[in-house]
Amino acid sequence: MRRRAALGLLAVLLLGVGSPAAARDLAQGDVFVSGEGGYHTYRIPSVIATPSGALLAFAEARKGGAGDAGDIDLVSRRSEDDGRTWGPVTLVGDNGPNTFGNPCPVVDRDTGTIWLLTTHNRGTDHERDILAGTSAGTRTVWVLKSLDDGRTWSRPEEITASAKRPEWTWYATGPGVGIQLRSGRLLIPANHAVAGTQAHRSHVLYSDDHGATWRIGGISVDGTNESQAVELADGRVMLNMRNHPPKAPNRRLVAVSTDGGLTLAPPRGDEALPEPPAQASVLRYSTSASGGRNRLLFTNPSGRGRERMTIRMSEDEGETWPIWRVLHEGPAAYSCLAVLRDGTIGVLYERGQRGAYERITFARLDLAWLTQGRDR
Repeated sequence: MRRRAALGLLAVLLLGVGSPAAARDLAQGDVFVSGEGGYHTYRIPSVIATPSGALLAFAEARKGGAGDAGDIDLVSRRSEDDGRTWGPVTLVGDNGPNTFGNPCPVVDRDTGTIWLLTTHNRGTDHERDILAGTSAGTRTVWVLKSLDDGRTWSRPEEITASAKRPEWTWYATGPGVGIQLRSGRLLIPANHAVAGTQAHRSHVLYSDDHGATWRIGGISVDGTNESQAVELADGRVMLNMRNHPPKAPNRRLVAVSTDGGLTLAPPRGDEALPEPPAQASVLRYSTSASGGRNRLLFTNPSGRGRERMTIRMSEDEGETWPIWRVLHEGPAAYSCLAVLRDGTIGVLYERGQRGAYERITFARLDLAWLTQGRDR
């Protein structure tokens, strides 16, 4: 009897706060595997649910190596069964020997159009050269759209003139996804660096005409970078930002907008969200399947470096994050959240055994599995 009780206690401990899953309510499968399809490495995951409920997974397909520069294509896979299986890898964008990357899609629920914002640069230009102003070219901003639920895409259209200021050097859309506010405004999180200073800042792009034109919205302070946005229950917009270059205490930075992203308040560090540093994802999870409650989800690596991919949930609009579990204990980096049509939570993220960029995996989990982890 004592042995049985001890085994029961051990089981409880193994499923305790933030423990990795051995539960039936978590399923994981690879979507992009580095080395396959003629590409050295797949990076920068993005996933979004289409108007029909299908899933589109995007990634940078890097031909020559794992680095951020070079011949990089934009590819996608589609799932019609909530991420259980995926269709073939399809080429969304190819800029020849140059870089076509940083996918950041957003769905316009009013028109059904899926907009995909991306950035381009010469394959020979590295980030350090663009920052220093010694590169042959610079980063440019482009947009594509799909009118058929993500099956096909328009030709890319350049929007650099309206999306990037002349004094900005480095530039990136996302990575991750954009959102549509209750007002109908489309909002894309982005970041840039300022010439002569190498200061990095988060900012947002927005469209009030269903994607016909894009404008620069709120700009955060120096030391912010890759970001994701979420609309709070009271209508404010919260921008969750990478701390870059990292400075102690290395925590995620959070800024709030009261005017739909046109301006941003000074950011605060969120002590509950460690920064390895890396990109992170945040998304609203307020569905009938979630009990109709206002909840936010957040994912990023929670280790000292890019490792230990963790999902967290807040039930007070991001004030606290007491519920959390680990998806992968080993190397892990960028991630992107999605809410599936049945209320299941999806996470597309980079992971591996020896390095974080070996594969891009899709995890499916339900609320019951997630809420087994809670701060005590």
